[in-house]
Amino acid sequence: MLSEAEIYEVLAECYDPELPVNIVELGLVYGVTIDGSTVNVRMTLTAAGCHLGGAIRDEIEEKLLGLPDCEHANVELVWDPPWTPHRMSPKAREKLRLDE
Repeated sequence: MLSEAEIYEVLAECYDPELPVNIVELGLVYGVTIDGSTVNVRMTLTAAGCHLGGAIRDEIEEKLLGLPDCEHANVELVWDPPWTPHRMSPKAREKLRLDE
């Protein structure tokens, strides 16, 4: 049976190709729901014009489908609320040296 913690572990393996920080620490993931063997991820990107959105979405879906109990993975890209650096975890802020 899939758990939210297990899903977030997988999501933490996915990185924004332009930043050395995973999408969870960046605050890009807005929510996860599990419906039987289907995982739904609601997330955003650092910018609406990001041309890597499709690649990020594909990577997430591929990794989720690698879980034994996941038969379907859906990633919904949303723009509301818009992402800001304030959504980053302290760990991400430190890694990107934003608080110096």
